Amino acid sequence: MGDYAERYLGSPDEDNEPGLTESSSKLLPTGLRKPMAGAGDQTSVWHRKTTNPPIADLTDESGGSVSPFRRDSDTTAATVDDGISEHRKHLSVFILFLLNLVNYMDRFTIAGVLVQIQEFFDISNAQAGLLQTVFVVSYMVVAPLFGYLGDRYNRKLIMFIGIVFWSGSTLGASFIQKREDYGYFVMFRALVGIGEASYSTIAPTIIGDMFSGAKRTYMLAMFFFAIPVGSGLGFVAGAGAAAAFGSWHWALRVTPAIGLVVVFLMLLVIPDVKRGASEAKKPDVLLNMETQPKTTYLQDLGYVLTNTSFMLITMGFTFMAFMAGSLSFWAPNFVAYSQIVGGNLLPCTGNDCEYSEISFTFGVILCLSGVCGIVVSSASAKKWANSLPKERQNTDALICAIGLLVAGPAILIGFELATTWAVLSWIFIFIANMFMCFTWTPCTDMTLYVTMPSRRSTANAVQILILHLFGDAGSPYIIGVISDHLQVGQPDTYVTKYYSLKHAFYITPFMCVVGGGFFLLASLYLVRDRKKVEDALKGKPFAKDRLDVPMAEYEPVSKESVC
Repeated sequence: MGDYAERYLGSPDEDNEPGLTESSSKLLPTGLRKPMAGAGDQTSVWHRKTTNPPIADLTDESGGSVSPFRRDSDTTAATVDDGISEHRKHLSVFILFLLNLVNYMDRFTIAGVLVQIQEFFDISNAQAGLLQTVFVVSYMVVAPLFGYLGDRYNRKLIMFIGIVFWSGSTLGASFIQKREDYGYFVMFRALVGIGEASYSTIAPTIIGDMFSGAKRTYMLAMFFFAIPVGSGLGFVAGAGAAAAFGSWHWALRVTPAIGLVVVFLMLLVIPDVKRGASEAKKPDVLLNMETQPKTTYLQDLGYVLTNTSFMLITMGFTFMAFMAGSLSFWAPNFVAYSQIVGGNLLPCTGNDCEYSEISFTFGVILCLSGVCGIVVSSASAKKWANSLPKERQNTDALICAIGLLVAGPAILIGFELATTWAVLSWIFIFIANMFMCFTWTPCTDMTLYVTMPSRRSTANAVQILILHLFGDAGSPYIIGVISDHLQVGQPDTYVTKYYSLKHAFYITPFMCVVGGGFFLLASLYLVRDRKKVEDALKGKPFAKDRLDVPMAEYEPVSKESVC
């Protein structure tokens, strides 16, 4: 009888970590907490009222049935069949990749023609940096709203509305023809941020609900290839369209056309996947997540903000975003100034400023280094993890830490070599961006597996809010303000512009090192917090950090009755 009880109730000894059950219970609202075995009630254990699922309801990755009489440890891959073909899942990821590609192209098109825009509107570095800042501020402010909606309503419909809105806003900005309408141009950039928030908050959760384990990591890696490729194409397409048509306005008309085509493919291909479908080990756990009354938004925020691993990951990601935002926005200008000072480029005169060759080179470097970083980090993290026992698999956080701790010194060296060794400077910028991109896939993967499926959109939204609020929302503007301040009282020359921007850039390597420190701290808690979610999705009665399965579903059972 004791073996029977252990099979159905789970062995209390399976959780080697002291206090796991007690700490999980603290995440519940006060009204849903009940005494646990070993914590004030020494005669009871928690037992699920529902009966065991039929054998046919569980399948493993090979498609075979899994008996409910096997231990969780014997069949960790067992999940509920979601009824969606593998072909459609893979095609859905490809469509999401294309949308993410357009998303990042749109973000960095302006950076590719920034010099022309500055000349057209006759604005300072601080005002130019404000274009990116207002975009990111609006993006992060509305992200929590889309997180709330994404955890409760049709995710595909929300993304459709957002993508159409951002494409229309980008297109509208391209028709501003007067210098005095700079305020309207800023307004359109803010509207673009609102639309993009709908997509960025929700899309990773759809991938997380279609795939799990190593396959999820690879699919997320494919999805995040769009970040470096899209960012680089934004520079290339923006500079190319401006050169081809003779005006920077045409740079803003490329992505709306592509985006509207791909969004209709999204409606046709991407399925309405159930939340947690890729990880739920029992049909009743999945059913509860879909049909039970939803928790309040304050409860969801409380769950997310008390998740130690999530918060440390988010802080590390935030310091990376500070460097990424400032580098991607100001690097082409900085390289142009450095090559003028070094005598390798003629100064810009009049209103026909164009450094399309530099924007093109930077775009290619951004693409290639980003792809290399994502591939290397994804493969290295998984290979490293497979060499370790499960209780020590914190390699995702360690890979992120290594990436930032290398990227900081690399970008500093690249700055110092800009005027004397231009090619070597490009190489170090390549290295810095490659290691910085070590964070993209592991960060999203960690965010997904340390939070419950029904709260992942909220977690993504909170992460977006924090990393942009303290990261890339202000970094382009801060760099611009510092650069302008350093030019006060100095002659208006390219030498002055170069040194002021270079010295303003010095804060970015420091941010990288601090971010790496947060990822090192996250590695200490990652295994524990991941185990809590895994236990909950297996339906283990000892995993009480869930609001998706109401505590009313459990009843205390006397130990004597099962032993």
